[in-house]
Amino acid sequence: MFILNAEEIKQALPMEECIPAMKRAYAALSAGKAELPLRTRLPVAAQDGVSLFMPAFVDDAVGQALAIKVVSVFNRNPGRGLPLIHAAVLVLNPETGAVEALLEGASLTAIRTGAGSGAAVDVLARPDARTLAVFGAGAQARTQLEAACTVREIQTAWVVDPNPEKAETLIAELAGRKRIPADLRRAESPTEAVKDADIICTATTSTAPVFADTDLKPGVHISGVGSYTPQMQEVPAASVARARVVVDSRTAVLAEAGDILLPLQAGNLQEAEVAELGEILNGAAIGRSHPEEITFFKSVGVAVQDAAAAQLALANARRLGLGTEVGW
Repeated sequence: MFILNAEEIKQALPMEECIPAMKRAYAALSAGKAELPLRTRLPVAAQDGVSLFMPAFVDDAVGQALAIKVVSVFNRNPGRGLPLIHAAVLVLNPETGAVEALLEGASLTAIRTGAGSGAAVDVLARPDARTLAVFGAGAQARTQLEAACTVREIQTAWVVDPNPEKAETLIAELAGRKRIPADLRRAESPTEAVKDADIICTATTSTAPVFADTDLKPGVHISGVGSYTPQMQEVPAASVARARVVVDSRTAVLAEAGDILLPLQAGNLQEAEVAELGEILNGAAIGRSHPEEITFFKSVGVAVQDAAAAQLALANARRLGLGTEVGW
């Protein structure tokens, strides 16, 4: 069995390659070329945590991919000096079912989540988008920032986080790196970050909107990737109601995403108005219709992303001589 650790995953999954892989995964899902059960949630209430089990099989023109991810989100971990998220991806041979590889999943999750958002930004954001606002300063926020800057020529980016030290650390680490602009700033308030933003990425665990709808400029694109339960909400319902709403998986979002469920329940959004990104990529739905339109991509994360990312990571790792082979 082949094993890839976190650092090897980062080397084997460059953002500029992972974004096209996510587009293929979304397209396969919407075209019915993937098997994707709803993820199984196992609450661990004693530790304020949850473990999620996410299998997927993809069979498209690029090839077959079969994998399952186990990801745990334990909210007490940061207070213990531990990562919020721990994860592993088990890759199976799609022809035989044999165990092929074990990949460190937290790094893979962060990269593929950023890449999924980057795919949406590339499809939905205005081509002339130059200003970015990122809510959050953790691992997910870092890849959201990198992905948006990979597909658009971002000149100024704002970071919003209730912990100023975390925001400053992110800025010190990433300003001027690769395609991320040197003009990377910490916002004193959500309004400061959002009022001129062409793209907004939210990667938080908030249960209430992280910015005000009235602060949005016309034509902004929003990617929301943080909330993953019916009770969580990052984006104001008013913003969702007046946006072109696009999701990673309609089935998954309607089961889990408070950002979509709350406006639906209030009657401010109709299910028929919600498109999948894969449908747009396949030409079965329309994305942005005019420059002033607000677009909103909501992702709860789907296992086809993990299967596609793992497939790409394994191919690159073998080409680059990364990883460790162990007996099984």
